[in-house]
Amino acid sequence: MNRFKYLITFLVVLLCCTAVRPAVAQSMFSGIATVNVDDVSDAQIQLLLQQAQQQHLTDSQLIQTLQAKGMSADQASKLRTRITNLRNGVGTKQATVVDTAQQGNRRLNYKPDTNSNPKADLVNTLQPKIFGADLFRNNNVTFEPNLKLATPLNYVLGPEDQVVINVYGNSIATWNLNVSPEGNINIPGVGILNVGGRTIEQATSAIRQRLIANNYQIGSGASLQVSLGNIRSIKVILAGEVNKPGTYTLPSLATVFNALYSAGGPTNNGTFRQIEIIRNNRLYRKLDIYDFLIKGEQKDNIILQDQDVVRVPPYNSRVQMSGEIKTPALFEILPGETLHNLIRFAGGFTNNAYTPLIKVVQVSNQQRRITDVFEKDYNTYRPKRGDKFTVERVIDRFENRVSISGAVFRPGDYELTDGMTLTQLIADAAGLKEDAFMKRGSITRLNTDNTTSSIGFNVQNVMNKSATDIILQREDKVTISSIFDLRDTFNVSIKGQIRNPGEFAYADSMTVEDLIIKAGGFSIGASSKRIEVARRVYNSDPRSKGSILSQVYSVDVDADLKEKDVDFRLKPYDIVSVYSMPGYETQSNVKVEGEVLYPGNYTIERKNERISDIIARAGGFTASADIKGGSLKRNNTLGFNRKKIDSAERAQLLVDSLNRLKFYKTDSASTRLRNNYVGIDLQKIVSHPGSVDDLLLEDGDIIRIPKQQEVVRVNGEVLYPSAVVFNKSGKLRGYVLKAGGFSPEADVRHAYVVYPNGTVRGSTKFLFFTSHPRIEAGSDINVPKKEYKRPVSAQEIVGLTSAIASLTLIVFYIVNNSKN
Repeated sequence: MNRFKYLITFLVVLLCCTAVRPAVAQSMFSGIATVNVDDVSDAQIQLLLQQAQQQHLTDSQLIQTLQAKGMSADQASKLRTRITNLRNGVGTKQATVVDTAQQGNRRLNYKPDTNSNPKADLVNTLQPKIFGADLFRNNNVTFEPNLKLATPLNYVLGPEDQVVINVYGNSIATWNLNVSPEGNINIPGVGILNVGGRTIEQATSAIRQRLIANNYQIGSGASLQVSLGNIRSIKVILAGEVNKPGTYTLPSLATVFNALYSAGGPTNNGTFRQIEIIRNNRLYRKLDIYDFLIKGEQKDNIILQDQDVVRVPPYNSRVQMSGEIKTPALFEILPGETLHNLIRFAGGFTNNAYTPLIKVVQVSNQQRRITDVFEKDYNTYRPKRGDKFTVERVIDRFENRVSISGAVFRPGDYELTDGMTLTQLIADAAGLKEDAFMKRGSITRLNTDNTTSSIGFNVQNVMNKSATDIILQREDKVTISSIFDLRDTFNVSIKGQIRNPGEFAYADSMTVEDLIIKAGGFSIGASSKRIEVARRVYNSDPRSKGSILSQVYSVDVDADLKEKDVDFRLKPYDIVSVYSMPGYETQSNVKVEGEVLYPGNYTIERKNERISDIIARAGGFTASADIKGGSLKRNNTLGFNRKKIDSAERAQLLVDSLNRLKFYKTDSASTRLRNNYVGIDLQKIVSHPGSVDDLLLEDGDIIRIPKQQEVVRVNGEVLYPSAVVFNKSGKLRGYVLKAGGFSPEADVRHAYVVYPNGTVRGSTKFLFFTSHPRIEAGSDINVPKKEYKRPVSAQEIVGLTSAIASLTLIVFYIVNNSKN
């Protein structure tokens, strides 16, 4: 009884461990349940399903988990519908969806990053993107300053800059002067000049004045050029809502974009439209990144100076725009901007957008409210914090469409005009085809409750005005069938002695000669005097055992296929059979090899020609011939005349025969075919021509007469397979001993002997005694391998023992309960 308690305890612990999985999954999907399903793409749902499968959750368990975390019933129903549509291949994007209902090990195309947080990855993927955030997360856009441009005139000089002064013309001089920490340069022969804090343009003017004061005739035959040599580095501080705040060392030509990119751009809470540049503890400029994203302007992307501070405040107001717009995202709105500006930020509407109205979900105190904004108010409606705008698709519905299909020249959709009739639609479709079924057409009409009804009409009567024309309505679908759509495809077939037998399309008034010509004409040996045509019967009496199944006609045609006066025409599904001429035969050949006077190929002269006849034609045996070892190899194991059967049918019969001849060895995965040698007694055949042993020859027969044999070959499961000298008194075991003896895996009881003439004899057993066949010169002794018997594995023993123990425990429990 205690053992039973231990077993119950183990099962309870196992069930508790299994129940932990949903709890882990619930913690993983925390925060996802608040996402609006309408804003989620198909790819994001796929990611959700993939991560659910990693937690071994079915679709139902996934939705239950999300509902437990706060997803509403309406959103859960939408998510279930989206998952079902994706599995049926009708999502927005066709893609392979992971089936979370299958718990087996499956290889997925999606391989999550093992170092990432799956929960955070999924939440970030499902949340709408922030417009402009990709600008600073794109490795292909670095905003590195171009240090090879001409020196900007508004560039402010500072310590560590190098000033290049060129005087050319009547006076020639070039100086590369470094700006000292005090902001001075020392011009040779002129003196010290302070340029720190001055722009290039201001420094050029000061240098010009100093040179003129020192008798340099600048302007009268001499010119001055001041440029920047080596560029210094500056320190810039990035603060606020940036991903990597801190102090950055940048080239002195760096702009605000360079600094923002170095710091990873604004965070999810940072503004993109009111970035502050603080210089000398005062607000110097504000940067709106939307100017660059929308219009490509960089008017506020100024060159930074040493100790400038770039501060990214938190955003003030963001709204979401989704649906049929070109760039759905979260957009930052400034005071005074309207819905028209927001549409421009989103790139405008898509081709399928419904533009007269946009739905907006607003925040109203402790709950939300929905508002419809009409197109006339786009320029005046001011978005509010937390607004969610949705641009819907146009309805997949036509207000003036009718369609026609079937036997018309231009089937398709057409415009429904006022008072349009059926005949007008047929005329718009370029009229009826010649094969149109004129007895009946149909109109499938959409009722007011979206059900359909069918309206039939006589096509011929409508077209010739003898019936009332039908006024069409919206979404009417007119169908006019072809006569070929209402019947099977007519064909006829021909087989037998024809060049290309098979099925052919039927044509009216087709004759047997026409069909023979379509099939390539007669083959050699075909008889034109006896051709049968089998025709279907449509009035057979099912109550009579002798009822006719087909009508057979015998037809003869001209050998040159000239048309005769006999008016016999084929009908659909006729089967024409062309036979061979009586007595037509093609030559059959046999081959005689080995110890005869004239070995070679011989053509059979008569149907009753036998082995003894062909041996006589070959001149008889040579002096060294082993007549007893003569053999007959016959490839025609099917027993039919290959010259009088269709090649395709012959090939199939051969395949079927080979399949029947195959046998499988239990100790090998390979297959072997039975030999095709016919055991004959050639010595008896020659001495008694025409006897039962003297077989009739067939096409392809090969008769082999070997030389006198002096060895016996030992093969199979022996220690050293080899050829052994023949001994008249030798036994099978003696020959095997001369080949090393039987191997440990030899099946001695089933050893067999193949004689030179192709006959095979096996060993026999009586009680405990095994009798082996006699051995003749040239024989092959074959010792097979024992049948392999797989031993019982340790796992099978353990499984069997466990099953017995479990059964014993159950019986013990039942017996104890019955006693109590």
